[in-house]
Amino acid sequence: MTTALVTGSTAGIGAAFARRLARDRHDLVLVARDGDALRRQAAELHDRHGIEAAVLVADLATDEGIEAVERRLADRDRPIGLLVNNAGFGQRGRFLDVPVADELRMLRVHCEAVLRLTSVAAEAMRRRGRGGVINVASVAAFLPRGTYGASKAWVVQFTQGVARDLAGSGVRLLALCPGFVRTEFHERAGMSTDNIPNWMWLDADRVVDAALRDLARGRSLSVPDGRYKALLGVTKLVPRSALGAVSSRAGRKYGPGRPRDRANRPGSTGE
Repeated sequence: MTTALVTGSTAGIGAAFARRLARDRHDLVLVARDGDALRRQAAELHDRHGIEAAVLVADLATDEGIEAVERRLADRDRPIGLLVNNAGFGQRGRFLDVPVADELRMLRVHCEAVLRLTSVAAEAMRRRGRGGVINVASVAAFLPRGTYGASKAWVVQFTQGVARDLAGSGVRLLALCPGFVRTEFHERAGMSTDNIPNWMWLDADRVVDAALRDLARGRSLSVPDGRYKALLGVTKLVPRSALGAVSSRAGRKYGPGRPRDRANRPGSTGE
């Protein structure tokens, strides 16, 4: 089995990827900012599945963090067969309510880190003639939802473009676009989810199953669950102004306390 590297591995969709890949007997490189959480996760996956789980503490909002992961991906003696770019976070509030520094930090994690890590991983995989990259985006990529949606739209376009460029090389790329997933994502961003109906919520493990299935089929885009595929079909018929009004109400309310009581913190991507 190959070794997989998962960013943002300690929570949400990243943790679901780590569980599934360990169950499938892949060795892992687990990447996140919290060293204690990473070590607990690595020990649990090793004890439960008998795989090797290495820990790499890195903040992908910094050059140093991105460079540390780049070095691991470029290691020819310990090749990475699957990269899951999952690290990400959301912002509370509308545009101009969020400091520009926080917006730029989001773009670095969602876009710059994804570009750089995909580039290093894909180059190494192309030399070997095999490998895969899953970049976690969001259905927000298809809706007018400010910086978050724009960054995820970039992830989708980037991933599909690179997938076309590397067609026939043995390297597969997939943009994963889940909807609302039951993870810690919204709580970490201080967003209320009381206005999200139950039918819109997805299970993280099933999202991962769908992503790995679509990657194996050679697809470059994965929208888990038929309900969201249908919704995206409807969006093509609805004016973007109407979509903007609907999307701005979904998951954008502040959580308990004043809007600035808690800083925006990077967490695992998951709508």
